[in-house]
Amino acid sequence: MRASLKLPLLLSSAFPLTTLAADQWILATDLWGNTARQTLNLDVQGTRVSGTLGGDPITGSVDGAQLKFTATGSDGQVHHYEGRIDGGRMQGRSDEPDTNNRSARAAHDFSAWRVPARPDDAPRLHRFTPGDYSNTFSADRAPVLVVWPGDSVQTRTLDSGGVDENGITRALFGNPQVGPFFVAGAEPGDTLAITLSSLKLNRDYADSLDGIVGRLKTPRIATETATLGKPVRWELDRVRGMARPQGAEGAMKNFEIPVKPMLGGLAVAPGFGYPPFSTGDTSDFGGNMDFNAVVQGNTVYLQVQQPGALLYLGDGHALQGDGETSQWALETSLDVVFKVELIKRHTIVTPRVESPTQIMTLGQAGSSDDALRLATSGMLQWLRQSYGLDMAQATQVLGVAVQYSVVNLAGRSVGVAAKIDKSVLKDLPAAAGTAGG
Repeated sequence: MRASLKLPLLLSSAFPLTTLAADQWILATDLWGNTARQTLNLDVQGTRVSGTLGGDPITGSVDGAQLKFTATGSDGQVHHYEGRIDGGRMQGRSDEPDTNNRSARAAHDFSAWRVPARPDDAPRLHRFTPGDYSNTFSADRAPVLVVWPGDSVQTRTLDSGGVDENGITRALFGNPQVGPFFVAGAEPGDTLAITLSSLKLNRDYADSLDGIVGRLKTPRIATETATLGKPVRWELDRVRGMARPQGAEGAMKNFEIPVKPMLGGLAVAPGFGYPPFSTGDTSDFGGNMDFNAVVQGNTVYLQVQQPGALLYLGDGHALQGDGETSQWALETSLDVVFKVELIKRHTIVTPRVESPTQIMTLGQAGSSDDALRLATSGMLQWLRQSYGLDMAQATQVLGVAVQYSVVNLAGRSVGVAAKIDKSVLKDLPAAAGTAGG
């Protein structure tokens, strides 16, 4: 188990391009102020270059530090690139079809960085201590660490207010995230599998609120709770695994409840054309899902939308009921170990969670009706992809086995989960019953 170098150090290695038979880069083209990122795979044989750019074939040549290549799209359009290599960096200019006129051309600046070669084939544990945090899910933030499928990362998160395990504010409130982590080989159209190997409390308190979210208020409840929304500190007994409100009196004097640490935030960077999202938002890339099944031992599946996936995580909770009904869960910092795997050329329409006993799909939208539809669509897709069912058969299984729960009511979107027990599916074809089946 070796500590790993951060990305800026890995990029400082200056190998001539011609010394490597195969090379991978992340190429970023400036399209009128909008950055489009693609994976560039180079196969260098002497001065001849072949490979792919975003899945399209390329041909070209290299002369010392100068690289020229042409990519041919599936539509037959050609894109020309000329760049200069400086160690692990590349700068250049492209000549491409105009986005509005196929007969016209447009020139754009591009840059690229070389993805470090995997040191060996054995999975590694990377120990990563965050130095700063992100308040957006963004493709524009530089990766903090490069990892490979099969690798694990040991790190720690802040609470939603930006406070660490020592009670010190390290970041702006609003669910600050650790990352992004670059997963080598991940490309749009793949699915990233994140297994939460360990989620551990690392301090003895959590912060929450009294009150209830607006979506749940009847006129009478709104009146009766008008003065609520005050902070409540909870004591966390890490030895016994219990939580209790600090200084509780009356009927709550002896109240305590077992903790179940979870991550409120888990996301990959949104795709090209989307702006950075607030770490309070959700979408098909994950986000501030606040799903209390994102716990130790479970695997979360997210659709890759950018090269390297760019994985973010944060917003630790000691415990949360369905929906996060008091606006805050038991907000705290966590020690985290997670493992990443990659399912190539496998697309999913919604985030998925797999536990030892259930498969779950998450719908997130502005209304409960839309969230319910997305969760159902995701479950039907999973049943068809992984269990050998056609649509008619999948709807029959759904009709007798699906369970629904309200996941998130505290954010700008509503979250709804569709769940099916694996025991119900055990006699279906052995097409594996996983996101990659």
